[in-house]
Amino acid sequence: MEVFSLKKMLLWLITVVNILGSTAECREPVLHRVGGGKYTWAPNMNFTAWAMHEEFYVGDWLYFGFDKTRYSVLEVNKINYNNCNDKNCIANITRGGRDVFNLTEARPYYFLSGRGYCFKGMKVAVHAQYPPPDPAPLVVRNVCPSKSASHGLAMLLALFTSYAVMG
Repeated sequence: MEVFSLKKMLLWLITVVNILGSTAECREPVLHRVGGGKYTWAPNMNFTAWAMHEEFYVGDWLYFGFDKTRYSVLEVNKINYNNCNDKNCIANITRGGRDVFNLTEARPYYFLSGRGYCFKGMKVAVHAQYPPPDPAPLVVRNVCPSKSASHGLAMLLALFTSYAVMG
């Protein structure tokens, strides 16, 4: 009878860890320096190649470093992106030449520089997606541990231990 109770408690603990692990997805946002450097939002860069080597997720940030007296950063739709049209932009995110943009939704984003610089290669398209689910359901994630998460797991283990001893 005691072995059955221990097995039951172990299954309960595994279920709780799986639920906590799957509902408390923990991925720290990433700051992507557009073009790869501190001040690389500039003409004659291959931003398409740069973006192909990056993975963009909801919550990540794009950093645009540039000379604000010459260049700008405009969010545009796909048609305006393809045609290098800086009219009717969705948002002008140009502030001080060290500007950030938060990817808040899972969708494609299109950016270009106005004043004709788009025709010199100053445009980038990124596709933000949701982080992929963890393929290992029994793995306890320790990607970005927090005091409350580790405290909660310690409490579960203490409860399990006391249950097994008292069993």
